[in-house]
Amino acid sequence: MDKLAAKETNPELLLFVVGRPICHSRYLECPPMGLETLKIDDFQLHASTTKRYGLGAHRGRLNIQAGLYEDDLYDGAWCAGRDDPLQWFEVDARRLTKFTGVITQGRSSLWSSDWVTSYKVMVSNDSHTWITLKNGSEDLIFRGNREKEIPVRNIFPAPVVARYIRINPRSWFTSGSICMRVEILGCPIRNEVITTDDLDFRHHSYKEMRQLMKVVNEMCPNVTRIYNIGKSHSGLKLYAIEISDNPGEHEVGEPEFRYTAGSHGNEVLGRELLLLLMQFMCLEYLSGNQRIRHLVEETRIHLLPSVNPDGYEKAFEVGSELSGWSLGRWSNDGIDIHHNFPDLNSILWEAEAKKWIPRKMFNHHVPIPEWYQSKNASVAVETRALIAWMEKMPFVLGGNLQGGELVVTFPYDKTRSLGVTREQTSTPDDHVFRWLAFSYASTHRLMTDANQRVCHTEDFAKEDGTINGASWHTAAGSMNDFSYLHTNCFELSMYVGCDKFPHESELPEEWENNRESLLVFMEQVHRGIKGVVRDVQGRGIANAIISVEGINHDIRTAADGDYWRLLNPGEYRVTARAEGYSLTSKKCEVGYEMGATRCDFIIGRTNLSRIKEIMEKFNKQPIRLPVRQLQARRSRERRQGT
Repeated sequence: MDKLAAKETNPELLLFVVGRPICHSRYLECPPMGLETLKIDDFQLHASTTKRYGLGAHRGRLNIQAGLYEDDLYDGAWCAGRDDPLQWFEVDARRLTKFTGVITQGRSSLWSSDWVTSYKVMVSNDSHTWITLKNGSEDLIFRGNREKEIPVRNIFPAPVVARYIRINPRSWFTSGSICMRVEILGCPIRNEVITTDDLDFRHHSYKEMRQLMKVVNEMCPNVTRIYNIGKSHSGLKLYAIEISDNPGEHEVGEPEFRYTAGSHGNEVLGRELLLLLMQFMCLEYLSGNQRIRHLVEETRIHLLPSVNPDGYEKAFEVGSELSGWSLGRWSNDGIDIHHNFPDLNSILWEAEAKKWIPRKMFNHHVPIPEWYQSKNASVAVETRALIAWMEKMPFVLGGNLQGGELVVTFPYDKTRSLGVTREQTSTPDDHVFRWLAFSYASTHRLMTDANQRVCHTEDFAKEDGTINGASWHTAAGSMNDFSYLHTNCFELSMYVGCDKFPHESELPEEWENNRESLLVFMEQVHRGIKGVVRDVQGRGIANAIISVEGINHDIRTAADGDYWRLLNPGEYRVTARAEGYSLTSKKCEVGYEMGATRCDFIIGRTNLSRIKEIMEKFNKQPIRLPVRQLQARRSRERRQGT
């Protein structure tokens, strides 16, 4: 069906309530009802027959994914128990709804090829009497799928109002079976207000995103700054916005926080959440919201809403429901940006096995291998831009927003055991990462809800909406692991919704789902200890190493000697040391209240470093004598009384 043609040629379309038509002016396509986003629960989905439980009606959701090994619980579609024209898939909207269209896919499977090639649509008010949509006197036959992954949308020639809607397959792939994944387009007769925030709830193209960021900057010029960290493969600038009370300047004692989104270009909810967040913070700052003012005045916040604008434009061009599961995921040169970072895990673990730490190598700031930095390495330009940004800014905490699930993952993302695809692989800061992950998940409206249906195959609510990345699926070269091992920044991934590309009408509700979590997670940057490492003259010492007893992962001071160390409540022995200086230790206590504990250090130069400095000043070299010769000379001098 041609939606545009229907709108242009029928200025007065008929809105059909089951059994009778009602005059209605031209209509707009309704949004998805929520099979993909789980607004429609399992009890609202029914089918004529089912091949087995894992292929039941509850699995007939657009873009739902099967497990790697298909089983009786989690397969990738509804499949009928028999292949004949009497089968149907039904949705109970639970109230009168204006239905305007249907979107279908075939079965998600590595092993089977199943899809429906044509179908009829029927509606009912009581689930007993059914009326088939017609074209004049003939039943309408809608064209279905030609393969199993690319969604196909059909818009009805006129809206129909009913409570129930059925899809009746009429033909299917000759070598397969009746299997479908479905989304229904429908508008409830009574809409509900779900947010009071006056924000720009829509999907933004690259140009519109840039314009929106400019509007925010013009509204709040004293606390925002727009800059770019580089360019995409096609030359689009990677724009970030800074929100702080002194934009463009790092202030001693003020931690730096970052949110990034869109490394997978088709996972667009994170991008829109960051655009909403920057609007929200600007407006709330202007209105005097004390919580937001404190965040802005005590934190330097960086928001990078679109890491992969090239991929996003591909998905955006096709649209919300038709982009499928993977269109736009990769960069323009076919690289998965989030997993394009150097594998520093293996370098660190090999050094630990050889007992090189700490004599030959540090347990942090693991160097990037030379081969990765060569021009011929398969590294996306977007990845190189991210690395340069991460090395330039002294970030303390970061979250990268992704989609397609409801869970927060934390490092390590790579399993330590070779050849193992899933294995709990903890960092030395596992207790801190678990708290950070829980701080986001527990304040999300759905992540820890035991009644929330699983997105695909994993019930993350059982684990409080969080999981160690490597115990979910191993991934070498992840952004999270690189951030932790190469810089001072603790990075986590937030999978903020089952639907990677929710319909525009879903954005207000998704904002409500994530708003508090976005703010609470930012506030965690102020948890732990902070301070400045200075010499006896009061000058800050850059690259001084901060060690916490019992945690085999150190961090370093920034250019002005200031540092931030994320820690859970407790008492810690902390040591500061730097090349040419004596080390100093002290006890630092972290409380339960929000706000990092001040823990400063003053460290003095070692005798050897002072001697070297004096010799270099007078352009002389130290006299190096063998130990025995030096001892004999001292003994001789003592005997002679000199």
